[in-house]
Amino acid sequence: MNVDALFSVQGRVALVTGGSSGIGRHIATGYAAAGAKVYICARTETKVMAAAQAINEATGGTCIGLTADLSTLGGIDALVAQVAARENALHMLVNNAGTMADAPIDDYGEDDWDQVIDLNLKAPFFILQKFLPLLRAGGTAERPASLINIGSVGALKVGPKENYAYQASKSAIHWMAKGLAKRLGRDNITANVIAPGFFESEMTVIASDEMRKMVEAMVPRGRVGTPEDLAGAAIYLASRAGAYVTGSVIPVEGGLSI
Repeated sequence: MNVDALFSVQGRVALVTGGSSGIGRHIATGYAAAGAKVYICARTETKVMAAAQAINEATGGTCIGLTADLSTLGGIDALVAQVAARENALHMLVNNAGTMADAPIDDYGEDDWDQVIDLNLKAPFFILQKFLPLLRAGGTAERPASLINIGSVGALKVGPKENYAYQASKSAIHWMAKGLAKRLGRDNITANVIAPGFFESEMTVIASDEMRKMVEAMVPRGRVGTPEDLAGAAIYLASRAGAYVTGSVIPVEGGLSI
């Protein structure tokens, strides 16, 4: 058994949505460092291009930035067209782009609800749907293509904030993986979820040493997550080692949900 080959993503093609910062950037960096060709997308051109350049400089790999507005089906179609113009197959699709809105239940607005549900739940489904031809082209019985949706520890354990739409959207993402796995198995595509805990990102800002100590005290592993924690899980699911894993939620949260 060749263990290096078992966990290799060398030469594979990946797309990470919301890959210019936070969790998506950690995963994109891991893939690029491991030899995959990585596309990242975000709405702001300067931001995504700067992130792609930084990933390339840090890893010596290949990361390509694309601009995309995933809030509309037209924007999703435009992203698919950009990737399809460059690639004949896609091996890894990481649906990471998302948002959060928290407010007291009496004040929680319809616009906030719709925005969170649309980007966190509706968009990942239709991004997958539109990329199915490329994913089908990338998967084989021995080495399937990999769909990884980013869930949340917030779907495993209720936190202190009143972020109802976020909790609902991420819980749905967790459960949707099972239905997708059952249907997509015949197409040589696995469907799994990574449920991160505390990682520093635009949605999880650790603003002070006091806050960091409070977070660390909540986590059985006693620390905030690192880029390597997320990259390792994403590489595993996309490698030959994860080829028989589908319909699963992988918590990467240091035991926070216990």
